[in-house]
Amino acid sequence: LKGSHGWKKMNYATTFERNLDSVHDTVERIDVHSITHREFIKQYEKPLKPVVLTGAMDSWPAMKKWTIERLKRKYKNQRFKCGEDDEGYSVKVKLKHLLEYMKHQNDDSPLYIFDGSFAERSKKKRLLRNYRIPEYFRDDLFNYSEEKRRPPHRWFVLGPARSGTGIHIDPLGTSAWNSLVSGHKRWALFPTTTPRELLKVSGKLGGNQRDEAVTWFSIIYPETQLSTWPQEFKPLEILQKPGETVFVPGGWWHVVVNLDMTIAVTQNFCTPTNFHIVWSKTVRGRPKLSKQWYETLKRKRPEIAKIADGIDPNKSTGLASDSSSSSSSDSDSSSSSSESSSSIEDDRKRKHK
Repeated sequence: LKGSHGWKKMNYATTFERNLDSVHDTVERIDVHSITHREFIKQYEKPLKPVVLTGAMDSWPAMKKWTIERLKRKYKNQRFKCGEDDEGYSVKVKLKHLLEYMKHQNDDSPLYIFDGSFAERSKKKRLLRNYRIPEYFRDDLFNYSEEKRRPPHRWFVLGPARSGTGIHIDPLGTSAWNSLVSGHKRWALFPTTTPRELLKVSGKLGGNQRDEAVTWFSIIYPETQLSTWPQEFKPLEILQKPGETVFVPGGWWHVVVNLDMTIAVTQNFCTPTNFHIVWSKTVRGRPKLSKQWYETLKRKRPEIAKIADGIDPNKSTGLASDSSSSSSSDSDSSSSSSESSSSIEDDRKRKHK
């Protein structure tokens, strides 16, 4: 966007609906203490059914430690990723500067910490101690791939109202979990069969902000509520509250906007349940990764490698892909190692949600 005016031209800071009562929540909640892992697979993971988990975060230190005040005190001089520049390089800014910006900004779609490398930095790595992967998602088969080849999969997320993630499908058929420590997130999810052209905001309507979540909820969401919208593609809707974890099955289109200041952690994963889908997409889209992954699986998880042997990657998985997803990677380098770090005003060129 050219100039500071472009960041505010839609006046969403004033006009965007953030009333929690306006969200028509339609997704089931389950308490993790009331359903076994085997039951979860049968009822939700295998049939690719989104669900919201409660109770999974009850013992997390993050629920007390991840406040704005405590994070600022401990990590104020640490740089967190909040976007990419026009050359595709990561833009990282010190947390104290980002929090000051978030406090005073009135941008349509503000900058948003979506840091996928926090676990690779000595001080930020301490954040890993503050949460535990929910039981249902711990057997992540991508743990048997080389870290340098593995697609980005783990993010620390912090953002103000109106920031968010535009409509997309997660890469390589992976599923995801998103755990919210504080604030409220609004979600809309669509089945994999939903035509892309129904969901994407056109350049004519959205301009330079067509990929922003706030734009999607302002332009496309109202159309989903009309009688002319195909009933088979009606969205599932979630108002995610603190302490809740959203399970997003592979292949589901989803878009998320923050309704207030939020702090969360999210990961993509591949379990034995969705391995057949992820394997096919990985062989086609990331052949070097798939070869290395297979060799490791043969040694450490031979029963999974045997499943891979019986999969024809040329056959359709039945799940759509979104090549424009900002989380996806078209090469065997999961992300650029080159980074740039500078001030807020200089680097509001291209946001990564």
